[in-house]
Amino acid sequence: MMKDPACPIITLEEHYSDDEMAGHFPTGGASRDAHMMDRLRDLGARRIKEMDEAGIDFQVVSHNAPSGQALPPEIAVEVCRKVNDRLHEGVRAHPTRLAAFAALPTADPAGAADELERTVTKLGFKGAMVYGIPGAEFLDHKRYWPIFERAEKLDVPIYLHPSTVKPAVLGAYYQDYAKDFPMFARPAWGFAVETGTLAIRLVLSGLFDAYPHLKIMMGHLGESVPFQVWRINQALGRPGQKSINFREIFCNNFYVTTSGFFSTAALMCCIMEMGTDHVLFSVDWPAVDNLPGTQWLETLPLSNADKVKIAGGNAKRLLRI
Repeated sequence: MMKDPACPIITLEEHYSDDEMAGHFPTGGASRDAHMMDRLRDLGARRIKEMDEAGIDFQVVSHNAPSGQALPPEIAVEVCRKVNDRLHEGVRAHPTRLAAFAALPTADPAGAADELERTVTKLGFKGAMVYGIPGAEFLDHKRYWPIFERAEKLDVPIYLHPSTVKPAVLGAYYQDYAKDFPMFARPAWGFAVETGTLAIRLVLSGLFDAYPHLKIMMGHLGESVPFQVWRINQALGRPGQKSINFREIFCNNFYVTTSGFFSTAALMCCIMEMGTDHVLFSVDWPAVDNLPGTQWLETLPLSNADKVKIAGGNAKRLLRI
């Protein structure tokens, strides 16, 4: 890949941890070793050094799971506001290298919509990242629609990211192997099931009829939905069901990133279903190191023009970087 100086390499699912937010959860949001937590807390020299070593020019930073999704409504807005303000200070210190996605207090949907607007219009954030299922219900429920309505109005994406699966699901689906294979319920499979299900539910809910220009992003090459999109669409078109063109909505309104998923075969499937304009490069730092991602990017059997789109051109257009 001939690096285009007009098109930097941009990554979009790159995390950090705010101590106040993490302090509201028993394990600081996730069980990680000290080395991982040191990297998560860094918004300066170490983060940028690792970007430089891998040839990454620009990074959009977001709080790690479960972020604002797990906060109770009585404190969610205040905590997210302070967390986002501190993230703004961190990225403002490196404006040519870092930008941000907002943490949203989804327990208060109206407050979350207002916080999205504040961070975009006042702080220059590029959208928001939401994690998993708030409480006992999915984000497709209409009480959360003010968040998506505001995102469409602001023309910024909402990025769907997995979080830890619910205890009932863990017990029914994963518990038998949780001790020997703890990642089975997390990135190995559980994350894809949870977030892919949310994406499908958003389409079935009628959300995109109400907000046809809404943009949704998903990491991990779409959590397997692009591979399944033909079959989902065909099955939903069988007799006895409400009419919906799932494939058209998914391929028009969703964008997928390569975060934590450096598979050429899987990438080519996404491109064949969704088009090159809907695929964006990401790493999933620090859960995944930067260098394997950029090394893989170099090997892709694509034209240089398409590589440039995926490496950063699509992100520049979608997020106005």
